Formats: sequence, C-alpha cells, structure tokens
Amino acid sequence: MNMSRTRGTRQRLVVIGGDAAGMSAASQARRLKGQELEIVAFERGHFTSYSACGIPYWVGGDVAGRDELIARTPEEHRARGIDLRLRTEVTEIDTAGRRVRARDVDSGAESWTSYDHLVIATGARPVRPDLPGADAPGVHGVQTLDDGQALLDTLTGTRGRRAVVVGAGYIGVEMAEALIHRGYEVTVVNRGGAPMSTLDADMGRLVREAMSGMGITMVDDAEVTKVLTGDDGRVRAVATQDAEYPADVVVLGIGVRPETALARAAGLPLGDHGGLLTDLAMRVRGHEDIWAGGDCVEVLDLVSGRERHIPLGTHANKHGQVIGTNIGGGYATFPGVVGTAVSKVCDLEIARTGLREKDARRAGLQYVTVTIESTSRAGYYPGASPMTVKMLAERRTGRLLGVQIVGREGAGKRVDIAAVALTAGLTVEQVAHLDLGYAPPFSPVWDPVQVAARKAAVAVREAP
Repeated sequence: MNMSRTRGTRQRLVVIGGDAAGMSAASQARRLKGQELEIVAFERGHFTSYSACGIPYWVGGDVAGRDELIARTPEEHRARGIDLRLRTEVTEIDTAGRRVRARDVDSGAESWTSYDHLVIATGARPVRPDLPGADAPGVHGVQTLDDGQALLDTLTGTRGRRAVVVGAGYIGVEMAEALIHRGYEVTVVNRGGAPMSTLDADMGRLVREAMSGMGITMVDDAEVTKVLTGDDGRVRAVATQDAEYPADVVVLGIGVRPETALARAAGLPLGDHGGLLTDLAMRVRGHEDIWAGGDCVEVLDLVSGRERHIPLGTHANKHGQVIGTNIGGGYATFPGVVGTAVSKVCDLEIARTGLREKDARRAGLQYVTVTIESTSRAGYYPGASPMTVKMLAERRTGRLLGVQIVGREGAGKRVDIAAVALTAGLTVEQVAHLDLGYAPPFSPVWDPVQVAARKAAVAVREAP
C-alpha cells in the first residue's frame, strides 16, 4: 500500500468524480491557481466531462455517436496538468487524516492520497428496485456513458423488438421515445396515475395522451413485482400484480438518488433527500477543506425556502465553477434554484419551474391555480401549435409560485420567462406586464405565460 503526501508549499486538490461538477471545479481552480496547485482526480468509469442528458438521444439515433456527448476528454484534462486517474474508485474518505483511499478497478491495487482540498462530485445512481430478476441480463439503468453503451450493445444484439420502460419520469419518457425511434414496441409501466410526476397530475395526463398517440402503451397505477427471465437467464417479461408485459429489453427510468455512500460513511452531513449539505460557497457544512457539487448535493429552493435534490447538469457545472473559484482564491456562491426543467417526447415539449400544488401545500403556502390554452404563435400564422399553461400564485400576495407548460414546438423554452420571474420574486400582476418580444411568427400579442398571469392575477384578487 502506498501513501502520497502533500510536500512543500504546493497544495493538493483531490477530486472524486470526473464529470460536470468535479472537472469544472478542477479546471476553474487550475485557471486561477496555475501550477501552484496539484490536482488529482479519480473517476471510476471510462469517460469524463460528458452530457448524461444526451444519452437518450444517442440511444435513439438523434446523436450520431458517443463521442459527440463528450465535452472534454481525459487527454485534454491531462494536458492541462490534471492528474486524472480513470477506472479508479475512491472507497474511503478519512477526514481526520485528510486523505482518501482509492482502488484500481481493474487490478484491485489500493493506495492512499492526501489532500489539502477535497471535492466530492460522486453524482447520482439510478434507482434499481430490489426485485427478483432486476439484475438479469437485458435490464438496464441509464446514468453514465458506460450505461448507454451497455444498453446499445443489448439493443443491437437482441432479436426481439419489445421493450418495457419502468417508470415515467424524465428518463423514462425520454427513453421510451428513443426506443420508439429504434423501432421497438414500447410499454411504460408507471407506479403513478400519470407520467411525469414532476408535473401536477392534470398536466401529466396531457403527456399521457400524447405518448399513447405516439404508439407507446401506457400502464399507470402499476407496481412492478418481479422481472421474469427465460431459460437462458435473460429478461423475458416484467410482472405486476395484475399482468405480465413481454420484454426483450427493460430500461429502468425510476429516477436517481444522490451517490453519497462514501460521504455517509465519513460522517459528512446529509439532508432529508440523502444529498450532501453545503453552504452557499458549496463547502460541506462543518468542513473547511471539503467541497461538494453536482447530483450528490441538495440545494436551496428559492421559492419554498427548503432544501431539494435536483440532479441536472446545468446546476452541476455551476457548482463546479463556484467550487473552483473558491479553491482558486476567488469568491463565488451558488444562491439556489427554482426547479426549472424541460424535456420532450417526440414532438411534445414538457416544462416546469417552481412549485407543484403538493410542493406548495408541503411548504405551508396557500395558493390559487389557473390553467389556460393558447398557441405558440399568432393563431393566423402558419405553424401555430397549441399549448397548455398552468400557473400557481400565492393567495393574497400574488407572488408567482410555479408554472407548468405542455405543448408542441415553441412551448418548452417559454418556461424560462417564469424561471426569471420566480428568481426575482415577481407577482403574477408584474409578470402580466413584462415587456416581452412580440411578432406573429414568435408569439400571440399576449404571450401564453402572460395570459396565464393575467388570469392568475384575477384569481388572486377574487380569492377569499
């Protein structure tokens, strides 16, 4: 066993995790500190700095190849003086000794490396249900490029064309589309009453209707009880309490959880959702020399004032920039999020920001809701498509609390108007009077978000 020590005045930054948050932190610290800082990064997979959000589009054929999802290769990181060690998994954090134990995945060799600054960017792991057969060949989670490659290998090596997706969140919906594009018969088994639990159920039902219209078989209110296998040990079906659904491949789209087993074992503070807790500078609470970012942390929700776990690459990159700036001698903070997300299934765009109804109730807020139908362009302009906008506003104050949008082309990115309004703490009255761009090819005279805001302002005034 080998022990690495920090020598002289040169400090060492150790990074656990080679994707968005970890390598953004390493790169930013290198820019600011130059060669004054030694940087060692451990990554248990084969790839670094890639877009996990792009995996469904790679699997579905919209993206030509895996390499297009890689923003910066290991060789590029090494050329900048970062000692990047692939296929190396950190197995222990010794906070008292300021060191980490790492194991070479291929050889099994272990060594300790000391640190002056430690960045934990271990990401999230797919939820894998504890069911009979869940580990059978042909059953896939999709979180890393290695996962995506394994799924593609199965798809190209399987004769059958039946796929079952378990779960109907973002990953489940996007993977259902990818499999449709590859010519599979797709069944989505969903524990909830409608897909996209990040939406309220009434908006989720719009997504369900669109998915069914695209040839996807939707099975709602169904709990998977086991994965059935054939004589060859491979998956052959997914079973619920009431039925069996034949499958040549199964994709788990149940969601992800923070990958914080290392942090938990080291006694670092975790929140209610299992993510690491940090201060605004992304420093782990109670630890001056440990930082954390990306899908393994919880962040402040600016609307509810509570901590949330929101695994998105946009946040991870920002976390990394903040961490790297602070380690590099500068000053930066990550103030929080409003919970903005956008997705699509075929030509249907799905977006949300802020609070759902159950989030508002959980936070103890009283609210009004409105739902409106509008179009992406002036109704007379060619290509105008329908969209539905749902808006929540706080009772009495009129403060905007949340927006959900479901529609075709031109619908999804309108959520950014609401995201800015939520961040600024605007009321629905103020949103209704925002000076937004207008021309018939882009919007009706009253943008759909403002139509909803006008209606919400009336609801606030009339609320008892």
